[in-house]
Amino acid sequence: MPSSLLLTERNRLLCALPLHERQRLLLSGETVVIHVGEVLFEAYQPIRHLYFPLSGFISHSYHSSDRRSIELGLTGHEGMLGATVILGVDTAPANAVVKADGEALRIDIRHMQQLVLTCPTLLSIIKRYLYVLLAQLMCNATCGHYHGVEQRLARWLLTVQDCVQSEHLQLTHSDLAGMLGVRRSAISIAAGLLKTRHLVQYKRGHITIINRQALEQETCKCYAILKSEYARQLEHIENSE
Repeated sequence: MPSSLLLTERNRLLCALPLHERQRLLLSGETVVIHVGEVLFEAYQPIRHLYFPLSGFISHSYHSSDRRSIELGLTGHEGMLGATVILGVDTAPANAVVKADGEALRIDIRHMQQLVLTCPTLLSIIKRYLYVLLAQLMCNATCGHYHGVEQRLARWLLTVQDCVQSEHLQLTHSDLAGMLGVRRSAISIAAGLLKTRHLVQYKRGHITIINRQALEQETCKCYAILKSEYARQLEHIENSE
């Protein structure tokens, strides 16, 4: 397989595409480096490019009128940024900011609009991924209302680890407070409990997951539900080929 096509195997959505559709995406896009702090989308602003992360991860957040923000979700190698293009929407519903350095396949929105018309599997994948994003938003709303900070922290740490595929996470307590929409002091208490149970270690700006299996036992069921639903949707695509 050509080295350029090997890139597509680093993104799970791209990897699920038939070879000829992957080739068309590669010809229409370019591989770019994404850096921490880089703003890829701004809420309610035009979308110019779509992104399929190959490494690193991107945070989606919404800012209220009083400048407070809440994390809506994360996108890593399992997904894409800009799936609403198939709805005919060319503006971003939320801010998208890079939280870990990496690479992504970037495609101009006009090219993508043409590709989905002639690539049936790509269109099907994006539709199903939109469903996963909707399920994620609904689950996040329920989780934030009913579940404790410690459970939610465990879930976000597992989600970030899934995105970066490493037990070493470059996250501060302030980052995590923003993700969960709580005070930094609440994160310090919850992280301290996880550390006491020897599930994680941390120092300033760096968290290491040292017992993933036990951490999964500490999180709420939301994590397993969303992971299972994503796998089910992706399996449907793969079995239809």
